[in-house]
Amino acid sequence: MNNKKVVLVVGAGDATGGAIAKRFAKEGFVACVTRRSADKLQPLVDAIHADGGEAHGFACDARKEEDVIALIEDIEIRMGPIEAFVFNIGANVPCSILDETARKYFKIWEMACFSGFLNAREVAKRMVTRHRGTILFTGATAGLRGGAGFAAFAGAKHGIRALAQSMARELGPLNIHVAHVVVDGAIDTDFIRDNFPEKYATKEQDGILDPEHIAENYWYLHNQPRDAWTFELDLRPWSERW
Repeated sequence: MNNKKVVLVVGAGDATGGAIAKRFAKEGFVACVTRRSADKLQPLVDAIHADGGEAHGFACDARKEEDVIALIEDIEIRMGPIEAFVFNIGANVPCSILDETARKYFKIWEMACFSGFLNAREVAKRMVTRHRGTILFTGATAGLRGGAGFAAFAGAKHGIRALAQSMARELGPLNIHVAHVVVDGAIDTDFIRDNFPEKYATKEQDGILDPEHIAENYWYLHNQPRDAWTFELDLRPWSERW
């Protein structure tokens, strides 16, 4: 077994999740990253290796309990103890409540909330035996207030915030730091560039969030002394209306 510390990033996309994995790998962590398709992880794994870090990609459907249990057991046995866990699945799909289907509403909840519970529960079981660890959830504006046309996403993100609160209150006394990060604003991604060009144009004025700057805050949370732990951290561009 590898005795290095492990960071597990569930939902390691091309922007925020990938940047978080890179930031922890830079500090010597073994970055274990997951998506439903392992092929999409290869560029991230290669980039971390090119920078001298260690990374491993895993295909996993975060909604399936058996898959999640097997994945985390495998990582703990072969890679090392998971010292930091990041849940970063989004599922931001807009739809009018008048047109929303039960199937899609349930799927969004499964992806953005239920899978967070499954993965965090399994990681927490290991962390409490070691009396240490960090669990970080990526939240969104929708976790604080539901916008028109985002009922499914808002319900899921409200749920993940409530999960994080409950876990923080239960696990904090066991020396497990649980925090919820509200990312309130557009992130520098291809999706924003291609679909919201006017918003993307504000990048030159620091009007959208840089994934590397988001990642820096996750690293900061992991390193906080326990006499001054943050539960909820808001991140938004200076120009964002809130």
